[in-house]
Amino acid sequence: MPENVSVQSPAVLADMGISERSEGISATLRKLGTLARQNPLGTVGLIIILVFAGAALLAPYLAPYSATALSGAKNEGMSSAHLFGTEVVGRDIFSRVMFGGRISMSVAFISVIGGASAGMLIGIISGYFGGTIDSIIQRTVDTAIAFPALLLLLIVTQLLGPSFRTIVFALTLAVIPGVARIVRGAVLSEKNNQYVEAARSTGAWAPRILLRHILPNVIALGIIVMTTLLGGIILAEASLAFLGLGVPNAASWGRDVSDARLAFPYHIPSAIFPGAAITLTVLGFNILGDSIRDIADPRLRGSR
Repeated sequence: MPENVSVQSPAVLADMGISERSEGISATLRKLGTLARQNPLGTVGLIIILVFAGAALLAPYLAPYSATALSGAKNEGMSSAHLFGTEVVGRDIFSRVMFGGRISMSVAFISVIGGASAGMLIGIISGYFGGTIDSIIQRTVDTAIAFPALLLLLIVTQLLGPSFRTIVFALTLAVIPGVARIVRGAVLSEKNNQYVEAARSTGAWAPRILLRHILPNVIALGIIVMTTLLGGIILAEASLAFLGLGVPNAASWGRDVSDARLAFPYHIPSAIFPGAAITLTVLGFNILGDSIRDIADPRLRGSR
């Protein structure tokens, strides 16, 4: 064995591996800290989202009462027993707000992920192949965009009946056209780049070009669009619940605001707290989406 080659013991190698991992974690934390300092509004938005998402996930363990428990008298004021008071039938408003986020956020995330994925696929196919395929897809998208989204939601929920699956399906349909239009525009510019032309000249199949060259360059745009859509989908779900077309027998911010009409303006907390939850959550997603867009788009970095 050469003299200049040293053999490290397993303990030393393990320590080296731990040290490398800790350095990698430290570097990641430093990068996150830099991003947080450069995008304070985005950090605030992320904190708001994490607070409401955490409250929704941990509601069964942290909420003082269940969402349906008649825990007090009707329209009680704020107290140690009921932090936000009670609503029109005696349920604890604080608990209702925590449980209400479970429906709103789960519907929003599932609908946006499903709708944006389908919209990206349609937009990529439309933009890359062009011709007759593009014309058919875009005329369909134009028709869908021209159709009022709220009317579409009302028709679907009335035909299929209000349920969690129906609302997710209706909101997913509402997301697809806009995402397809945005992604198509990005693909039209990407497909004329030299690396795509080089792939075509080597005889690469269209699916390979789409997966290896086009998709990686538009997926960041898709993530930005998804983030900005989440707030609007939460508002749409709340609107359906307000109209009585939400998930039956489930706590929902929109339904609580609707029920509060019976007590408003005599008992303001019944409306103000679920309404504030909707407002803050939508605000959090909007400013987080703006910050992600600024980070992802080099032309916008440092402009604020």
